[in-house]
Amino acid sequence: MTEATIVIPNYNGKALLENCIKTLEQQTLTDFKVLVIDNGSTDGSTSVTSEILDMEIIALGENTGFCKAVNLGIKKTKTPFVILLNNDTEAEPHLVEELLRGMKQSEDIFSGSAMMLDFWQRDILDNAGDLYTVLGWARARGKGKPAALFEEETDIFSACGGAAIYRMALLQKTGLFDERHFAYLEDVDLGYRAKIMGYRNRYFPGAKVYHVGSATTGARYNEKKVYLAARNSVFVAYKNMPVPQRVVNALFLSVGILIKWLFFCRKGFGKEYRTGIKEGIAACRSLKPVNFSAQPFRRYVELEIELISNSFRVLREK
Repeated sequence: MTEATIVIPNYNGKALLENCIKTLEQQTLTDFKVLVIDNGSTDGSTSVTSEILDMEIIALGENTGFCKAVNLGIKKTKTPFVILLNNDTEAEPHLVEELLRGMKQSEDIFSGSAMMLDFWQRDILDNAGDLYTVLGWARARGKGKPAALFEEETDIFSACGGAAIYRMALLQKTGLFDERHFAYLEDVDLGYRAKIMGYRNRYFPGAKVYHVGSATTGARYNEKKVYLAARNSVFVAYKNMPVPQRVVNALFLSVGILIKWLFFCRKGFGKEYRTGIKEGIAACRSLKPVNFSAQPFRRYVELEIELISNSFRVLREK
């Protein structure tokens, strides 16, 4: 039985997509389906094919964003596991095999994050799962450090959606990516939701990809990315923290926003960050928080400890 479907969102990335598909053709485990969701590309991306893979392209008429495209792919998935993969990645041959091996260790594992390595410096880490902090910051674990330091499989806060596997049976319980995010922090939000419900997110270093990074947006920081990330950071905190926890963390979240704003002012994106925060706060009235009463109190205590611990880890790396 086919166990996994690989969903690849794409927007005007034909050359990247071709390279990504080429590396998937070299996988040690070959019984998987590839589903490309094209977000209205105009560069001929929809003509990319494979004579080896069971591959399908769904062409959308416009750029609907990462979240909506990926959700469509997940809804089309009929396999027990779905793997999300950015189009600007090269997969090592054992990627699919290692992700499935990791997920089969326990039924309570919601997601698994691959080791994402820098495309240009292949011994340097790009992402080993995501951290989320009491300051309201999300950060790629280990980014910029030697990959050799992150060879141990471990629990993480959330899996990076650029190269991650999810258990379909648990996605039916947590729900899919929040499409209001459009893009950015949607993977942290989903992983947070899963942890509240008692599920685990894991890092599987045996599954490796090389990531170009910012290949679609064209830069690490730009106006739209800064705005969306700022707005979505408000969404993540509001939806996943009960009112008492938001009150306890209000000072930390405010300090986190101030530090980020000053940082982006120096980068020339202070206005965009401020606008994103303001619009995120304004939109909170229409957001539906997680059902907190359905979960034991101790789980929120454990999560709060993890958020505080992650904050110290991130600040030490500054």
